[in-house]
Amino acid sequence: MGVATYFVENFGCRATQADGAAIERQLLDRGLVRAGSPGEAEVVVLNTCTVTASADRDARSAIRRIHRENPGTRILVTGCYAQRAPEELSSLPGVSRVVGNSHKHAVADYAVPLTAARGFVPLDQISSAGESNVIIGDIFAHTELLAAPVFDGEFSAEKTRPNLKVQDGCNNRCSFCIIPFVRGRSRSLHLDQVIREANALVASGYREIVLSGINLGRWGRDLTQGTNFAALLRAILQNTTIEKLRISSVEPMDWNDELIELVASSSRIAKHAHVPLQSGSDKVLRRMHRKYRPLHYADRIERIRRAMPDAAIGADVMVGFPGETDDDFEQTRALIERLPFTYLHVFTYSSRPGTPSAQMPDQVPVQVARERNRMLRNLATQKKQEFMQSFVGRDLEAITLTRFDGARTEALTDNFLKLRVAGHHAANLIVAVRVHDASNDGLIGHINAVL
Repeated sequence: MGVATYFVENFGCRATQADGAAIERQLLDRGLVRAGSPGEAEVVVLNTCTVTASADRDARSAIRRIHRENPGTRILVTGCYAQRAPEELSSLPGVSRVVGNSHKHAVADYAVPLTAARGFVPLDQISSAGESNVIIGDIFAHTELLAAPVFDGEFSAEKTRPNLKVQDGCNNRCSFCIIPFVRGRSRSLHLDQVIREANALVASGYREIVLSGINLGRWGRDLTQGTNFAALLRAILQNTTIEKLRISSVEPMDWNDELIELVASSSRIAKHAHVPLQSGSDKVLRRMHRKYRPLHYADRIERIRRAMPDAAIGADVMVGFPGETDDDFEQTRALIERLPFTYLHVFTYSSRPGTPSAQMPDQVPVQVARERNRMLRNLATQKKQEFMQSFVGRDLEAITLTRFDGARTEALTDNFLKLRVAGHHAANLIVAVRVHDASNDGLIGHINAVL
């Protein structure tokens, strides 16, 4: 029996990438070998996203590309798109299996038999035996949580800042969002598993870990009574020697005083808060079914800034939501201008089948939404430039990423700014840097000390 080869291609968020890393771990444990590209693999696992229509298009384009380059490659599609529209995907040429998120934890069981080395059975024989090429179940009955670190570098020599997914699913019902219906209820990785994974990363030499999830701030609510996200952070600090812990996106209602104080007071937690906004209009937030008002949101951001004057503060913002008027947009723009954001992720609304907003009247014309997107991106660029300029002449802590740009090495500061330092340096070094300039691409400086 020959060696079976695989390739995993991920689309979308860090949580999806973490799922893909867990699938790779399972395939490697089964004795499969990672191919250098999809075209060289016997079986390709496409781990999809469906948060926007463009995410769906990207997945379909990848399927067509892989099938065109190597018609003999067996394609297994999993992830959020697979959970939402399995029959649509299974009808595409080249797709051998569609496995929903409900069964993602068992993807290896469905992928391994697709390889010739493991006795591949043609689909027509499978169909005649009564077995479907679509494997999907009730996502709300799903309790499994895949977890494996994913890294900031594409190549092994550049792997640093591993992302560890500790939470999946969401109990919120934002009217624009399909994610709860394709990922299920909020569920948490048990504390002992989190500590075990974190300590394994420390033992492997990693200096910074990024905690991620679909609704990260809800970690622990489904576990022992009284357990919360702040308790998780304390436990990691107490039970591991990780030098830097970074938090990914946390909803505004979960940035309570306890969490703000903990992040501000610990030198081992990166000074970085990503707090989704979506809209600065009270009316639009209500139509979105968001659980806060602009006044509440502004209070949280201002508390974070007072506690951490140099922190990176970012937000997700959506433009073009159904019914968003010029006045609604102006309220969003004015709120963003007033608050101390250092960066924004601006999205144009994308209608998702099955969500309440897809049926709402007064859909915003595409050109109007695109112009609003452009305006907010320009405002975000201005705010980021002002933030970066404030650090010229100052010392910052950073971690090297070993991406070379001419005579410089890329790094990332504690407060989430891209930085280029003179010379070629190894990855995964925590360094003290003197900043001497700021450009459109980030800060420029030199290393004063390796910490």
